[in-house]
Amino acid sequence: MTDLQESPAPLAAVPQPARPRRRPGTSLTRSTVKHLILIAVSLVMIYPLLWLLVSSFRPTDVIFRTPGLWINDLVIQNYTGGWTALAQPFGHYIVNSAIVVVGAVAGNLFACSLAAYAFARCRFRFKTLWFAIMLITVMVPIHVVLVPQYILFNNLGWVNTFVPLILPKFLATDSFFIFLMVQFIRGIPRELDEAARIDGCGHGRIFLRVMIPLMGPALATTAIFTFIWTWSDFFTPLIYLTDPNAYTVPVALKQFLDATSGSNWGAMFAMSIVTLVPLFLVFLFGQRFLVKGIATTGGK
Repeated sequence: MTDLQESPAPLAAVPQPARPRRRPGTSLTRSTVKHLILIAVSLVMIYPLLWLLVSSFRPTDVIFRTPGLWINDLVIQNYTGGWTALAQPFGHYIVNSAIVVVGAVAGNLFACSLAAYAFARCRFRFKTLWFAIMLITVMVPIHVVLVPQYILFNNLGWVNTFVPLILPKFLATDSFFIFLMVQFIRGIPRELDEAARIDGCGHGRIFLRVMIPLMGPALATTAIFTFIWTWSDFFTPLIYLTDPNAYTVPVALKQFLDATSGSNWGAMFAMSIVTLVPLFLVFLFGQRFLVKGIATTGGK
């Protein structure tokens, strides 16, 4: 009599505990609370700018008495009087800042792109060492090199001109932008360089006809940051410019303040709003290039 082997009985499926269902209103409530918190934080951050805008329409004697945003007496004279309150019309200082900004942007785009291409594509001795030294200069404060630079420019007779504000940009002194472009160029396939070399292109033509068209986002990011930083720079023009007719916008705004007598706060706030308009427009129209340039930098 043969023993019949009984097959084991199938194991019963273990019931999984039911997940608690979220109420439909829970996610909506969390989203609403999150957005309310973000709006509140945004209002706190933007309040100083709103207060500056509102104060530019108030009389000088009541500006610091009312921290709110409500305007009782609308004063337009802060804009009309502030435009002609200094030795030159305020448009003169805007033109000075525009000259410096255009020169600084052109210098950074020209010199930093060339230096970045050299570090990313060319081969030369001690390239890694020079690249490391270049990165170290990012951490060097401007105050360390300020005195030697001032002595140099003073001996050359360039103090009280725009040359000390523009010329260093053409010498690739902004290491941050060089590093930004190096990372961007490294993300461009080398096959494009090889194809250009097969067609007989050297480094010059590869840089101009291959790299520059592809470096649009990085170049736009460099231009926008250079514009914002140069337009808002107060320290460097204050050191090199002593003639009031050569003042840039930030230094000219300081002329509204007087430690010995009453300061014209209303006019200064009004002209501050005027100087913020170019920054706002540049960031508004260049935001998509700025985001694209930062997002694609270093991507492979």
